[in-house]
Amino acid sequence: MHAALPRLGADFPPVKRGQLTTLQVNLGYLCNQSCVHCHVNAGPNRKERMTRETVEQVIEFIASSAVTTLDLTGGAPELNANFRYLVEAARSLDVRVMDRCNLTVLTEPGQETLAEFLAGYQVEVVASLPCYSEANVTQQRGKGVFSRSIKGLRMLNQLGYGKPGSGLILSLVYNPQGPVLPPPQANLEDEYRRVLRQEHGVEFTQLFSLVNLPVGRFGSVLISKGQFDGYVKLLKNAHQPANLRALMCRSLVSVDWRGYTYDCDFNQMLGLGLRRNGSSRIHLTELKGVDLTNAPITARSHCFGCTAGQGSSCGGALS
Repeated sequence: MHAALPRLGADFPPVKRGQLTTLQVNLGYLCNQSCVHCHVNAGPNRKERMTRETVEQVIEFIASSAVTTLDLTGGAPELNANFRYLVEAARSLDVRVMDRCNLTVLTEPGQETLAEFLAGYQVEVVASLPCYSEANVTQQRGKGVFSRSIKGLRMLNQLGYGKPGSGLILSLVYNPQGPVLPPPQANLEDEYRRVLRQEHGVEFTQLFSLVNLPVGRFGSVLISKGQFDGYVKLLKNAHQPANLRALMCRSLVSVDWRGYTYDCDFNQMLGLGLRRNGSSRIHLTELKGVDLTNAPITARSHCFGCTAGQGSSCGGALS
């Protein structure tokens, strides 16, 4: 694995935090898939998983803070034995819960009741489907993943997900195949909706179009192919200053499986910890009662991926 951090400059415009509203928690790097674009390097052989003790610390932090959204990610977050316990606790605190689901986990052995659980607690499902084309998904994720993903989407649809008036939100996530910017999100959403409805009878709420940032497995692939510097230059040239106002890191704290904090999930993978009073390794328990407003955000040139073109965040395009 090639390291991306030494190749990333500190030339991103200064950004400071606003009010914290979202806690994005990585429950571990275990996943039933190994995707080419995965910046987390997740896979079936990863052992890192958040313990019950750290999950309790997450719950305590939420209960004592102004956080209104819990964003669960991984790996496949559902494969953590404490996933359902955390969801139940967060919903009891009237916190919105988002599950970043790879769809195939819904048909994994032992997960037969997962879809019903998510619906029962009104968890918003953010489902990764990098393309509506089976050939493209196979190239990124492997043989058989597309058909299992469609099966998972149909399971969610049957429970009301993606259907008007159900209150069950089903968002799909698109990632480009290689070192290119995604097409306009609105146009792509129309095409996703048309193809998935006509060919598979699948409905969804909205599409998030994400830029692949040059970190983790994707960054390593770019380095191997001699494309890393060119891709970073592409991101810089497409920088739109207006997108700085809507960056997700301004209202989000990312938490790794051990409970340490970062400005975003990408910084987590680079080992760039959230900064406060000169410290670069801060545990979530140390932030209890702390106001992070106006704190500086740690940035490197990979951050241009979030401001390039229409912008990109865990909630899709910014503009």
